[in-house]
Amino acid sequence: MFPERFSNLPAYAFPRLRALLDQHAPGGDVLHMTIGEPKHAFPAWVADVIAEHSAEFNRYPPNEGSPELLQSIATWLQTRYGAAVNSAEQIVALNGTREGLYNAAMALCPETMGGKPPVILIPNPFYQVYMVAALSIGAEPVFVPATAESGFLPDYTALPPEVLERTAIAYLCSPSNPQGAVASRAYWQDLLGLAEKHDFQIFADECYSEIYRDTPPVGGLQMAAEFGADPERVVVFHSLSKRSNLAGLRSGFAASGPRSIARLKQLRTYAGAPLPLPLQRAATKVWADEAHVIENRALYAEKFQMADEIFAGVSGYNSPEAGFFLWIEVGDGEAAALKLWQDTGVRVLPGAYLSRDVEGENPGKKYVRAALVAPKNEAEQGLIRLRDCLFK
Repeated sequence: MFPERFSNLPAYAFPRLRALLDQHAPGGDVLHMTIGEPKHAFPAWVADVIAEHSAEFNRYPPNEGSPELLQSIATWLQTRYGAAVNSAEQIVALNGTREGLYNAAMALCPETMGGKPPVILIPNPFYQVYMVAALSIGAEPVFVPATAESGFLPDYTALPPEVLERTAIAYLCSPSNPQGAVASRAYWQDLLGLAEKHDFQIFADECYSEIYRDTPPVGGLQMAAEFGADPERVVVFHSLSKRSNLAGLRSGFAASGPRSIARLKQLRTYAGAPLPLPLQRAATKVWADEAHVIENRALYAEKFQMADEIFAGVSGYNSPEAGFFLWIEVGDGEAAALKLWQDTGVRVLPGAYLSRDVEGENPGKKYVRAALVAPKNEAEQGLIRLRDCLFK
């Protein structure tokens, strides 16, 4: 009666975490460092904009985004990346990035590659929607380790030709979740060359792009233009969830060449859930404002520095380039998360819950992920407890 395509899915990371921890009492005041839900304040005027346009809740909103919202996004892309895009033809508004990362595979992945099921390349560890998108369309997910040896990014160039010839899509998260690594120009040049040679698309998940230390991460559209790649070669995904601390607004977008975006719009016409117009009005203004983004980034910079000081000399600590997670090597992530909870009340996520076993190896098994989303004092308490529990 029911399909088998999802029968082998493991439990999602957070139900697995609850099953691991909740049967045990916490060993101290509870501090949550698991989920990447921003806790910094969003701009106070967002609520005013929504209230001002509240009468538009009685209207069906434009499915692909209002012209004003799309133009605001296009202006932001030009300002941030120097990427010139046509707002009407190369951008589609989304309900956050997760919807787009899933539906883009539906809209753009061919049914076969060389007469065989297509391959979708996925970094390991990864955001779980990448895998579900592949399974939903009958593609074969190929998990490529993103470990310290590869700079915490997947080395797709090392894959055998027979895999690359069947590849339709390669997901890339930069800055990476959970490791905080940033794809360089050289990395992008190699990946774009590979995509052009083997004719696949790159789905660039860039939702952490505005949380960085010193140098803004380069972006997919920017790199495609710089290296002269086909504009259809890259589809980028952004949202206001991390940039602006507006995870509940559910405003995101995808941008690419006009043919790719036309197919995404076609799918959304039939199956999309558009953002209500008052929320689109608010998002229009949020994409146009950088002052709050600069303030937000400064708060994370303070916590980056704090983490570096707390973990100075700790061999398992990897100082992130960007994003808001710490990816800490602890030997056995699941055992460490349980010990930390039982001894201190701090909740972190075992890295194995974000990864898949491939040939008996799980690249996240030795790690835990800790989110730096709480206010500085709370984050500091959590990190000190973590260090003292697991490394002393």
